Amino acid sequence: MSRYVFKMPDLGEGTVAAEIVACHIKPGDVVTEEQIILDVMTEKATVEVPSPVSGRVVSIAGKPGDSIPVGAEVIVFETDTATASEPQPAAAVAPVTPVTVVTPQKEAKPAAVSAPAATSPAATGGRIMASPATRRRAREAGIELSQVPGSGPGGRISREDFSNFVEQRSVAKAPVARAVTGPEVEEMPVIGLRRLIAQRMLHTVQTIPHFSYVEEVDVTELESLRQYANSKLPKGAASYTYLPFIALALVRILPRFPQCNVRYDTERNVLMRYRPLHLGIATQTPDGLKVPVVRNVEARSLSDVSAEIRRVTEAARTNKATRDELSGSTMTLTSLGKLGGIASTPIINAPEVSIIGINNAVERPVVVRGAITVRRMMNISSSFDHRFVDGHDAASLIQALKECLEHPTIIFASLDSV
Repeated sequence: MSRYVFKMPDLGEGTVAAEIVACHIKPGDVVTEEQIILDVMTEKATVEVPSPVSGRVVSIAGKPGDSIPVGAEVIVFETDTATASEPQPAAAVAPVTPVTVVTPQKEAKPAAVSAPAATSPAATGGRIMASPATRRRAREAGIELSQVPGSGPGGRISREDFSNFVEQRSVAKAPVARAVTGPEVEEMPVIGLRRLIAQRMLHTVQTIPHFSYVEEVDVTELESLRQYANSKLPKGAASYTYLPFIALALVRILPRFPQCNVRYDTERNVLMRYRPLHLGIATQTPDGLKVPVVRNVEARSLSDVSAEIRRVTEAARTNKATRDELSGSTMTLTSLGKLGGIASTPIINAPEVSIIGINNAVERPVVVRGAITVRRMMNISSSFDHRFVDGHDAASLIQALKECLEHPTIIFASLDSV
């Protein structure tokens, strides 16, 4: 028998270390070559790391949440392969191509066609294939993935496969009412994307003096225009939300407020003022908050902006967004939809200097020209980096946005005053 030392590989683009997000093996386990053994995360992406050899796991130098330097020992294998007995340099050991982890979606099949029966990896003798999110859910639920039938290519276990298995198991157990047992407090390590989000949020709040501004907007006319535009869409087409209208309204007003469409390079102490609007869309995903980018909004039509918002947000939710699609925004738009509430204080998406938050739109009585009437009202919550955007300019931008949204024909008209 011989030993093979697996070191943290160089994942490219200047990576000096990677955080272990999940470890799928333990000392004593027998693994096969190409079996997924680790999920690691860099500043750019989450990567599934396959085993470079077949053999038995002797030791693991790290646990989820640990940051391991490139070239440092991670796992020792006991193998039968004489050629794998000597430890290899980091660059030559199990090269891994950094990729954003993709969770394949289960395709809908016509009702008249019988779907092939799903098979479990244990039944076929193959390695278990599943996304990091599915593996995490399995660990939290105490379920061995080898028990879950996978319907994806090669028996890959999708999110839907796992949810169906959990539901079927719950029904089969026929639970009986009884006292809750187990610990009252569950400890959950802050690792992976959640750790990265926490660090960035803390750094942003500590380093950027936020100036927040909230304004009330009458979107009655905008709602009427939105409903009309939706009525002209082909049957089955996705309807317009407020977001594409607001994106185009920002295109109209930003030439008057160029100091708000900016990224701040802290290392060079330079403000980079952009002519195009690369709009970040804050998106809640199963793995945490992500900000995919709609580039060059000023060059797009309403339908194009709407479609691109749907495309990049869906890509972010399903872990299919590329690195370029998750970086480079010059301003961010965030919305909680129906959970928008009355007002919020959005945190700036550094290195940007501006963020616009959309709150819930509701009908309520207001006074118009001395008479009480029902109008559709929505609050806009915004935050600006007060080092570079003065309060007067921030308030003026929101007032200009309010004018566009209350008189939406301005958004699509060529007016010298706008």
